[in-house]
Amino acid sequence: MRSVSFIGNNDIQLLHCGGEYFPALIKAFDSATQEIYLETYIFADDATANLIKDALIRAAQRGVIVNVLTDWLGTGNKESALLHREFQKHGVGHRIFNPLFIRGIARMHRKVCVVDRVEAFLGGLNIVDDMHDDGDVHIALPAPRWDFAVRVTGPLVANIHWEVAVHWARLGSLSWRTRWATFKELRQNMPSDAREPMIAGLVMRDNLRHRRTIQTAYLKALGTARHSALLANPYFAPGRRLRNGLAQAARRGVDVTLLLGIGHYRFQDVVARSFYRGLLKAGVKIVEYRKTHLHGKVAVIDDTWSTVGSSNCDGFSLFLNQEANVVVLDTDFAQKLRVQIEQGIADGVVMNWEEYANIPLYKRVFYRFSYFIYKNMMRVMTWGKSNE
Repeated sequence: MRSVSFIGNNDIQLLHCGGEYFPALIKAFDSATQEIYLETYIFADDATANLIKDALIRAAQRGVIVNVLTDWLGTGNKESALLHREFQKHGVGHRIFNPLFIRGIARMHRKVCVVDRVEAFLGGLNIVDDMHDDGDVHIALPAPRWDFAVRVTGPLVANIHWEVAVHWARLGSLSWRTRWATFKELRQNMPSDAREPMIAGLVMRDNLRHRRTIQTAYLKALGTARHSALLANPYFAPGRRLRNGLAQAARRGVDVTLLLGIGHYRFQDVVARSFYRGLLKAGVKIVEYRKTHLHGKVAVIDDTWSTVGSSNCDGFSLFLNQEANVVVLDTDFAQKLRVQIEQGIADGVVMNWEEYANIPLYKRVFYRFSYFIYKNMMRVMTWGKSNE
Protein backbone atom coordinates (compact mmCIF):
# COMPACT_ATOMS: atom_id res chain seq x y z
CA MET A 1 0.00 0.00 0.00
CA ARG A 2 1.31 3.43 -0.91
CA SER A 3 1.24 6.12 1.79
CA VAL A 4 -0.36 9.50 1.20
CA SER A 5 2.10 11.94 -0.34
CA PHE A 6 1.47 15.51 0.82
CA ILE A 7 2.51 18.60 -1.09
CA GLY A 8 2.23 22.29 -0.22
CA ASN A 9 1.69 25.66 -1.90
CA ASN A 10 -1.81 24.78 -3.12
CA ASP A 11 -4.95 26.88 -3.31
CA ILE A 12 -7.98 24.75 -2.46
CA GLN A 13 -11.49 26.18 -2.63
CA LEU A 14 -14.47 24.43 -1.03
CA LEU A 15 -17.52 24.18 -3.32
CA HIS A 16 -20.88 23.46 -1.69
CA CYS A 17 -23.53 21.75 -3.80
CA GLY A 18 -24.05 22.04 -7.53
CA GLY A 19 -24.91 25.72 -7.23
CA GLU A 20 -21.21 26.45 -6.68
CA TYR A 21 -19.68 23.44 -8.42
CA PHE A 22 -21.29 23.42 -11.86
CA PRO A 23 -20.71 27.13 -12.71
CA ALA A 24 -17.04 26.73 -11.72
CA LEU A 25 -16.75 23.62 -13.89
CA ILE A 26 -18.35 25.30 -16.92
CA LYS A 27 -16.13 28.37 -16.49
CA ALA A 28 -13.06 26.12 -16.51
CA PHE A 29 -14.26 24.27 -19.63
CA ASP A 30 -14.94 27.53 -21.46
CA SER A 31 -11.44 28.82 -20.70
CA ALA A 32 -9.64 25.55 -21.55
CA THR A 33 -7.05 25.72 -24.34
CA GLN A 34 -5.34 22.30 -24.27
CA GLU A 35 -7.07 19.36 -22.61
CA ILE A 36 -9.87 18.28 -20.28
CA TYR A 37 -10.17 15.01 -18.38
CA LEU A 38 -13.48 14.30 -16.66
CA GLU A 39 -14.40 11.21 -14.63
CA THR A 40 -17.89 10.79 -13.18
CA TYR A 41 -19.96 7.89 -11.89
CA ILE A 42 -23.23 9.40 -13.16
CA PHE A 43 -23.69 11.60 -16.22
CA ALA A 44 -27.43 12.21 -16.15
CA ASP A 45 -29.82 13.32 -18.87
CA ASP A 46 -31.17 16.54 -17.36
CA ALA A 47 -30.89 20.29 -17.86
CA THR A 48 -27.80 20.69 -15.65
CA ALA A 49 -25.99 17.75 -17.22
CA ASN A 50 -26.80 19.15 -20.68
CA LEU A 51 -25.08 22.42 -19.72
CA ILE A 52 -21.96 20.46 -18.78
CA LYS A 53 -22.18 18.39 -21.97
CA ASP A 54 -22.56 21.52 -24.11
CA ALA A 55 -19.51 23.12 -22.46
CA LEU A 56 -17.44 20.00 -23.16
CA ILE A 57 -18.56 19.99 -26.78
CA ARG A 58 -17.74 23.69 -27.15
CA ALA A 59 -14.23 22.98 -25.88
CA ALA A 60 -13.76 20.09 -28.30
CA GLN A 61 -14.92 22.24 -31.20
CA ARG A 62 -12.23 24.81 -30.26
CA GLY A 63 -9.60 22.10 -30.64
CA VAL A 64 -9.28 21.18 -26.97
CA ILE A 65 -8.62 17.47 -26.31
CA VAL A 66 -11.60 16.33 -24.23
CA ASN A 67 -11.68 12.89 -22.60
CA VAL A 68 -14.73 11.83 -20.55
CA LEU A 69 -14.97 8.62 -18.53
CA THR A 70 -18.35 7.54 -17.14
CA ASP A 71 -19.40 4.45 -15.24
CA TRP A 72 -21.72 2.07 -17.07
CA LEU A 73 -23.79 1.12 -14.03
CA GLY A 74 -23.98 4.63 -12.58
CA THR A 75 -24.94 6.32 -15.83
CA GLY A 76 -27.07 3.47 -17.15
CA ASN A 77 -26.79 1.23 -20.20
CA LYS A 78 -29.12 3.14 -22.52
CA GLU A 79 -27.94 6.53 -21.28
CA SER A 80 -24.27 5.55 -21.71
CA ALA A 81 -24.85 4.51 -25.31
CA LEU A 82 -26.70 7.73 -26.18
CA LEU A 83 -24.03 9.85 -24.49
CA HIS A 84 -21.28 7.97 -26.32
CA ARG A 85 -22.86 8.59 -29.71
CA GLU A 86 -23.35 12.28 -29.03
CA PHE A 87 -19.83 12.78 -27.75
CA GLN A 88 -18.36 10.91 -30.72
CA LYS A 89 -20.39 13.04 -33.10
CA HIS A 90 -18.84 16.22 -31.69
CA GLY A 91 -15.25 15.07 -31.25
CA VAL A 92 -15.32 14.34 -27.51
CA GLY A 93 -13.43 11.24 -26.40
CA HIS A 94 -15.66 9.01 -24.28
CA ARG A 95 -15.02 5.70 -22.56
CA ILE A 96 -17.46 3.65 -20.50
CA PHE A 97 -16.10 1.92 -17.41
CA ASN A 98 -16.83 -1.78 -17.01
CA PRO A 99 -19.86 -2.23 -19.29
CA LEU A 100 -21.86 -5.37 -18.56
CA PHE A 101 -19.45 -6.13 -15.65
CA ILE A 102 -16.84 -7.49 -18.07
CA ARG A 103 -14.08 -6.40 -15.63
CA GLY A 104 -15.75 -7.85 -12.55
CA ILE A 105 -18.09 -6.04 -10.17
CA ALA A 106 -15.95 -3.03 -9.20
CA ARG A 107 -17.24 0.40 -10.26
CA MET A 108 -15.55 3.70 -11.15
CA HIS A 109 -17.07 5.89 -8.43
CA ARG A 110 -14.61 8.80 -8.76
CA LYS A 111 -15.68 12.36 -9.56
CA VAL A 112 -12.55 14.07 -10.84
CA CYS A 113 -11.77 16.70 -13.47
CA VAL A 114 -8.48 18.26 -14.62
CA VAL A 115 -8.36 21.21 -17.02
CA ASP A 116 -5.16 22.22 -18.85
CA ARG A 117 -3.10 20.66 -16.04
CA VAL A 118 -3.54 23.86 -14.04
CA GLU A 119 -6.81 23.35 -12.17
CA ALA A 120 -8.59 20.29 -10.86
CA PHE A 121 -11.97 19.49 -9.35
CA LEU A 122 -12.62 16.55 -7.04
CA GLY A 123 -15.42 15.57 -4.69
CA GLY A 124 -18.71 13.77 -4.38
CA LEU A 125 -20.81 15.51 -7.03
CA ASN A 126 -21.96 13.57 -10.06
CA ILE A 127 -23.08 15.31 -13.23
CA VAL A 128 -26.73 15.47 -12.19
CA ASP A 129 -29.02 18.30 -11.15
CA ASP A 130 -29.12 19.11 -7.42
CA MET A 131 -32.92 18.86 -7.35
CA HIS A 132 -33.17 15.43 -9.01
CA ASP A 133 -32.74 12.03 -7.41
CA ASP A 134 -29.52 10.55 -8.81
CA GLY A 135 -31.22 7.19 -9.34
CA ASP A 136 -34.21 8.62 -11.22
CA VAL A 137 -34.15 12.13 -12.68
CA HIS A 138 -37.95 12.15 -12.67
CA ILE A 139 -37.99 12.18 -8.85
CA ALA A 140 -37.66 15.68 -7.38
CA LEU A 141 -35.77 16.28 -4.13
CA PRO A 142 -37.31 18.50 -1.42
CA ALA A 143 -34.14 20.62 -1.25
CA PRO A 144 -30.82 20.73 -3.11
CA ARG A 145 -28.64 17.65 -2.62
CA TRP A 146 -26.12 18.19 0.21
CA ASP A 147 -22.70 17.60 -1.33
CA PHE A 148 -19.19 19.03 -1.72
CA ALA A 149 -16.27 19.30 -4.09
CA VAL A 150 -13.00 21.21 -4.16
CA ARG A 151 -11.29 23.30 -6.81
CA VAL A 152 -7.52 22.85 -6.67
CA THR A 153 -4.71 24.89 -8.17
CA GLY A 154 -1.04 24.41 -7.37
CA PRO A 155 1.39 21.47 -7.33
CA LEU A 156 -1.25 18.90 -6.31
CA VAL A 157 -2.89 19.27 -9.74
CA ALA A 158 0.06 17.42 -11.31
CA ASN A 159 -0.61 14.41 -9.08
CA ILE A 160 -4.32 14.43 -9.94
CA HIS A 161 -3.59 14.84 -13.65
CA TRP A 162 -1.19 11.90 -13.56
CA GLU A 163 -3.83 9.64 -12.04
CA VAL A 164 -6.62 10.51 -14.49
CA ALA A 165 -4.36 10.47 -17.56
CA VAL A 166 -2.96 7.04 -16.69
CA HIS A 167 -6.42 5.76 -15.84
CA TRP A 168 -7.70 6.90 -19.25
CA ALA A 169 -4.74 5.27 -21.00
CA ARG A 170 -5.11 1.98 -19.13
CA LEU A 171 -8.73 1.69 -20.24
CA GLY A 172 -7.70 2.08 -23.87
CA SER A 173 -5.97 -0.36 -26.22
CA LEU A 174 -2.64 -0.82 -24.45
CA SER A 175 -0.37 -3.81 -24.92
CA TRP A 176 0.40 -5.95 -21.88
CA ARG A 177 4.02 -4.71 -21.97
CA THR A 178 2.84 -1.10 -21.80
CA ARG A 179 0.36 -1.94 -19.03
CA TRP A 180 3.10 -3.60 -16.97
CA ALA A 181 5.46 -0.64 -17.48
CA THR A 182 2.68 1.74 -16.40
CA PHE A 183 1.91 -0.35 -13.34
CA LYS A 184 5.59 -0.37 -12.25
CA GLU A 185 5.79 3.39 -12.67
CA LEU A 186 2.64 3.89 -10.63
CA ARG A 187 4.13 1.91 -7.75
CA GLN A 188 6.74 4.61 -7.24
CA ASN A 189 5.84 7.34 -4.76
CA MET A 190 5.47 10.75 -6.29
CA PRO A 191 7.78 13.29 -4.60
CA SER A 192 6.34 15.11 -1.60
CA ASP A 193 6.94 18.74 -0.75
CA ALA A 194 4.99 19.55 2.39
CA ARG A 195 5.50 23.31 2.50
CA GLU A 196 2.99 25.81 3.79
CA PRO A 197 0.41 26.92 2.93
CA MET A 198 -2.42 24.56 1.94
CA ILE A 199 -0.71 21.22 2.36
CA ALA A 200 -2.80 18.51 0.71
CA GLY A 201 -2.61 14.96 -0.58
CA LEU A 202 -4.50 12.89 -3.13
CA VAL A 203 -5.89 9.68 -1.63
CA MET A 204 -6.91 7.04 -4.16
CA ARG A 205 -8.51 3.62 -3.74
CA ASP A 206 -8.34 0.90 -6.34
CA ASN A 207 -7.86 -2.85 -6.50
CA LEU A 208 -4.15 -2.78 -7.36
CA ARG A 209 -1.64 -0.62 -5.52
CA HIS A 210 -3.61 0.96 -2.68
CA ARG A 211 -6.64 -1.02 -1.65
CA ARG A 212 -6.90 0.44 1.87
CA THR A 213 -5.43 3.93 1.50
CA ILE A 214 -8.63 5.87 2.17
CA GLN A 215 -9.62 3.81 5.21
CA THR A 216 -6.05 4.05 6.56
CA ALA A 217 -6.13 7.84 6.18
CA TYR A 218 -9.31 7.98 8.28
CA LEU A 219 -7.88 5.61 10.90
CA LYS A 220 -4.63 7.56 11.27
CA ALA A 221 -6.50 10.84 11.68
CA LEU A 222 -8.90 9.34 14.24
CA GLY A 223 -6.01 7.69 16.08
CA THR A 224 -4.29 11.04 16.65
CA ALA A 225 -7.45 13.10 17.25
CA ARG A 226 -7.44 15.09 20.50
CA HIS A 227 -10.52 17.31 20.49
CA SER A 228 -13.15 16.67 17.84
CA ALA A 229 -14.03 14.56 14.81
CA LEU A 230 -16.94 15.40 12.49
CA LEU A 231 -17.76 12.89 9.76
CA ALA A 232 -20.59 13.20 7.23
CA ASN A 233 -21.48 10.27 5.01
CA PRO A 234 -24.58 9.03 3.20
CA TYR A 235 -24.03 5.26 3.20
CA PHE A 236 -22.57 4.16 6.53
CA ALA A 237 -21.53 0.53 6.82
CA PRO A 238 -17.81 0.49 7.69
CA GLY A 239 -15.74 -2.52 8.63
CA ARG A 240 -14.74 -3.36 12.18
CA ARG A 241 -11.50 -1.34 12.11
CA LEU A 242 -13.16 1.94 11.28
CA ARG A 243 -15.99 1.35 13.76
CA ASN A 244 -13.41 0.61 16.44
CA GLY A 245 -11.46 3.73 15.47
CA LEU A 246 -14.55 5.90 15.98
CA ALA A 247 -15.42 4.23 19.29
CA GLN A 248 -11.86 4.40 20.66
CA ALA A 249 -11.58 8.10 19.82
CA ALA A 250 -14.85 8.79 21.67
CA ARG A 251 -13.69 6.79 24.70
CA ARG A 252 -10.51 8.92 24.81
CA GLY A 253 -12.68 11.98 25.22
CA VAL A 254 -12.72 13.13 21.59
CA ASP A 255 -16.04 14.72 20.61
CA VAL A 256 -16.99 12.36 17.75
CA THR A 257 -20.09 13.19 15.67
CA LEU A 258 -21.46 11.26 12.72
CA LEU A 259 -23.84 13.04 10.34
CA LEU A 260 -25.50 10.30 8.29
CA GLY A 261 -27.77 10.55 5.29
CA ILE A 262 -31.04 8.67 5.76
CA GLY A 263 -33.97 7.99 3.45
CA HIS A 264 -32.32 7.28 0.11
CA TYR A 265 -32.01 3.48 0.35
CA ARG A 266 -34.11 1.68 2.93
CA PHE A 267 -31.81 -1.34 3.25
CA GLN A 268 -28.76 0.90 3.69
CA ASP A 269 -30.56 2.81 6.47
CA VAL A 270 -31.29 -0.42 8.33
CA VAL A 271 -27.68 -1.59 8.02
CA ALA A 272 -26.41 1.75 9.34
CA ARG A 273 -28.76 1.59 12.32
CA SER A 274 -27.41 -1.83 13.26
CA PHE A 275 -24.24 -0.01 14.41
CA TYR A 276 -25.96 2.75 16.42
CA ARG A 277 -26.22 0.93 19.75
CA GLY A 278 -22.52 0.09 19.98
CA LEU A 279 -21.34 3.51 18.79
CA LEU A 280 -23.70 5.45 21.04
CA LYS A 281 -22.61 3.34 24.01
CA ALA A 282 -19.00 4.31 23.27
CA GLY A 283 -19.96 8.00 23.29
CA VAL A 284 -20.20 8.67 19.56
CA LYS A 285 -22.88 11.21 18.68
CA ILE A 286 -25.08 10.26 15.73
CA VAL A 287 -27.27 12.68 13.76
CA GLU A 288 -29.57 11.63 10.93
CA TYR A 289 -29.99 14.09 8.06
CA ARG A 290 -33.44 13.79 6.52
CA LYS A 291 -33.95 17.25 4.97
CA THR A 292 -32.85 16.07 1.51
CA HIS A 293 -30.39 13.62 0.00
CA LEU A 294 -27.11 13.92 1.92
CA HIS A 295 -24.47 12.83 -0.59
CA GLY A 296 -21.35 14.53 0.80
CA LYS A 297 -18.40 12.42 1.93
CA VAL A 298 -16.49 14.83 4.14
CA ALA A 299 -14.76 14.96 7.53
CA VAL A 300 -12.96 17.44 9.79
CA ILE A 301 -10.72 16.33 12.65
CA ASP A 302 -9.26 18.75 15.22
CA ASP A 303 -9.73 21.67 12.77
CA THR A 304 -6.42 20.70 11.14
CA TRP A 305 -7.24 17.58 9.08
CA SER A 306 -10.09 17.44 6.60
CA THR A 307 -11.13 15.40 3.60
CA VAL A 308 -13.51 15.81 0.67
CA GLY A 309 -14.10 13.11 -1.90
CA SER A 310 -16.17 10.33 -3.38
CA SER A 311 -15.61 7.56 -0.82
CA ASN A 312 -18.50 6.51 1.39
CA CYS A 313 -17.86 4.78 4.71
CA ASP A 314 -19.18 1.45 3.48
CA GLY A 315 -17.76 -1.75 2.10
CA PHE A 316 -18.31 -0.86 -1.55
CA SER A 317 -16.36 2.41 -1.37
CA LEU A 318 -13.68 1.29 1.09
CA PHE A 319 -13.00 -2.14 -0.39
CA LEU A 320 -14.41 -2.44 -3.90
CA ASN A 321 -14.99 0.73 -5.94
CA GLN A 322 -12.44 3.09 -7.44
CA GLU A 323 -12.53 6.25 -5.31
CA ALA A 324 -10.71 9.57 -4.91
CA ASN A 325 -10.43 11.90 -1.92
CA VAL A 326 -8.34 14.95 -1.13
CA VAL A 327 -6.91 15.28 2.38
CA VAL A 328 -6.19 18.89 3.36
CA LEU A 329 -3.97 19.94 6.28
CA ASP A 330 -5.05 23.54 6.65
CA THR A 331 -6.87 25.24 9.52
CA ASP A 332 -8.78 27.81 7.48
CA PHE A 333 -10.09 25.19 5.06
CA ALA A 334 -11.04 22.86 7.92
CA GLN A 335 -12.96 25.61 9.69
CA LYS A 336 -14.93 26.45 6.54
CA LEU A 337 -15.87 22.81 6.10
CA ARG A 338 -16.71 22.50 9.80
CA VAL A 339 -19.23 25.34 9.48
CA GLN A 340 -21.00 23.49 6.68
CA ILE A 341 -21.08 20.19 8.59
CA GLU A 342 -22.33 21.90 11.75
CA GLN A 343 -25.16 23.46 9.74
CA GLY A 344 -26.04 19.98 8.49
CA ILE A 345 -26.02 18.72 12.08
CA ALA A 346 -28.31 21.58 13.11
CA ASP A 347 -30.73 20.53 10.35
CA GLY A 348 -30.61 16.88 11.42
CA VAL A 349 -32.23 14.67 14.06
CA VAL A 350 -30.08 13.59 17.02
CA MET A 351 -30.19 9.90 17.93
CA ASN A 352 -30.30 9.29 21.70
CA TRP A 353 -28.77 6.45 23.70
CA GLU A 354 -31.96 5.69 25.61
CA GLU A 355 -33.85 4.80 22.44
CA TYR A 356 -31.21 2.33 21.28
CA ALA A 357 -30.33 1.02 24.74
CA ASN A 358 -33.91 -0.15 25.11
CA ILE A 359 -34.55 -1.09 21.51
CA PRO A 360 -37.24 -3.78 21.15
CA LEU A 361 -36.01 -7.30 20.52
CA TYR A 362 -37.70 -7.57 17.12
CA LYS A 363 -35.92 -4.42 15.87
CA ARG A 364 -32.60 -5.63 17.22
CA VAL A 365 -33.03 -8.95 15.42
CA PHE A 366 -34.09 -7.16 12.23
CA TYR A 367 -31.03 -4.87 12.32
CA ARG A 368 -28.64 -7.73 13.00
CA PHE A 369 -30.16 -9.87 10.27
CA SER A 370 -29.84 -7.01 7.76
CA TYR A 371 -26.21 -6.51 8.73
CA PHE A 372 -25.61 -10.27 8.47
CA ILE A 373 -26.88 -10.21 4.88
CA TYR A 374 -24.82 -7.12 4.05
CA LYS A 375 -21.63 -8.44 5.67
CA ASN A 376 -21.76 -11.78 3.89
CA MET A 377 -22.63 -10.12 0.59
CA MET A 378 -19.52 -7.94 1.01
CA ARG A 379 -17.39 -10.95 1.96
CA VAL A 380 -18.34 -12.67 -1.27
CA MET A 381 -17.68 -9.58 -3.40
CA THR A 382 -14.44 -8.52 -1.67
CA TRP A 383 -12.96 -11.96 -0.98
CA GLY A 384 -13.39 -11.70 2.77
CA LYS A 385 -11.76 -8.28 3.21
CA SER A 386 -14.80 -6.16 4.16
CA ASN A 387 -14.05 -6.27 7.90
CA GLU A 388 -10.28 -5.86 7.78
